[in-house]
Amino acid sequence: MRKVTNTGTGDNVTVKIVDQCSNGGLDLDEGAFPQIDTDGKGYAQGYLIVNYQFVDCGVAIAEQCGRQAGGKLCPNNLCCSQWGWCGSTDEYCSPDHNCQSNCKDSGEGVGGGSASNVLATYHLYNSQDHGWDLNAASAYCSTWDANKPYSWRSKYGWTAFCGPVGAHGQPSCGKCLSVTNTGTGAKTTVRIVDQCSNGGLDLDVNVFRQLDTDGKGYERGHLTVNYQFVDCGDSFNPLFSVMKSSVIN
Repeated sequence: MRKVTNTGTGDNVTVKIVDQCSNGGLDLDEGAFPQIDTDGKGYAQGYLIVNYQFVDCGVAIAEQCGRQAGGKLCPNNLCCSQWGWCGSTDEYCSPDHNCQSNCKDSGEGVGGGSASNVLATYHLYNSQDHGWDLNAASAYCSTWDANKPYSWRSKYGWTAFCGPVGAHGQPSCGKCLSVTNTGTGAKTTVRIVDQCSNGGLDLDVNVFRQLDTDGKGYERGHLTVNYQFVDCGDSFNPLFSVMKSSVIN
């Protein structure tokens, strides 16, 4: 076991060594990396500078979540695998792999789930003018996602979601959709940050403009789109943490 500390923020986490690496330091699991990357700088640069210390496995928590950790839930809406580790891929999230909590049903997780000829209106989130702040936008998903790193919040344009295929409410928060304008074929990827009531999507106005390449959507006040749930690419695997110093007990 190792206690790993982000030298930039002081945040720390205890991890279990389960594999080898070749970067001269650590290659953290996608569940551990974001726990100590609280300012988002590690994600932005692709690595963290850390200190680590070997600790006694007998007094450290060997697992992160689930029955192995007294029923603890994963941070950041990650799934808890059958082995008690946090992640976002099917290995962690699929009920077929005995996921313990925050599991994703077929069509709600990575990939899968689509709908055609769906109404898409626009909303004045203007996220880039408000620092991509979910609280400032009064977005429904701010309850769970407002403290996500800036790099996560600003990676894609925003949308509210109430489409015919896919989970609604909290289970949809943070998921990504590939959205295509059926009239022009213009396509973009968006992240779900809010709820809506139009039976489809309520896109940030800047996303709407990206898709409305012929201006017809603006003229009639909506677009007709197809959408498909896609992998947001938020997985931190593989990522590496460069060892700055170490103390061995």
